[in-house]
Amino acid sequence: MKVIGVVGMPASGKGEFSSIASGMGVPVIVMGDMIRRAVTDAGLEPNDRNFGATANRLRAERGMDAIARLCVPEIQRQTAPLVLVDGIRGDTEVALFRKQFPGFTLISIESSFEDRLARITARARSDDFSTAEELRTRDTRELGWGLGNALKVADIQLENKGSLPEFSEQVQSLLRELGGTR
Repeated sequence: MKVIGVVGMPASGKGEFSSIASGMGVPVIVMGDMIRRAVTDAGLEPNDRNFGATANRLRAERGMDAIARLCVPEIQRQTAPLVLVDGIRGDTEVALFRKQFPGFTLISIESSFEDRLARITARARSDDFSTAEELRTRDTRELGWGLGNALKVADIQLENKGSLPEFSEQVQSLLRELGGTR
């Protein structure tokens, strides 16, 4: 089994990348789902503040790779030839995945601040917000987790600045190259 990961700033296109991969039959392990589960288990309201606080707490208590370690058993249960980890936030997570899964490939998605803010406003997820200040705050929080370092160590960079069909074709082509189905 080949394990790949996707990293990017908030709203860069990680979720879209994962959706495309899933549509091609690639199992997707979403790191944010581990945090969402922890928020739900704690009886907290599902919002950006609680997701961020829970992620910070888990990392403070268990180390900066805490969320990645929660994902490892989920990845190991998969039987597909290619598995995608969505939502990597730091270089310590990358290091753990590279240790656990030889040949791990990290893909970064690059997108402008303006494009990311427009996507957040349009998608209206329960854990989202709509102002530039809130996006800057989230960017700062995630960069504090080592996101910038993870972006720097990516093996492959994809630019998400065009249309959704253009991005989709890029992703499908890359996944076929990496061993995805169809």
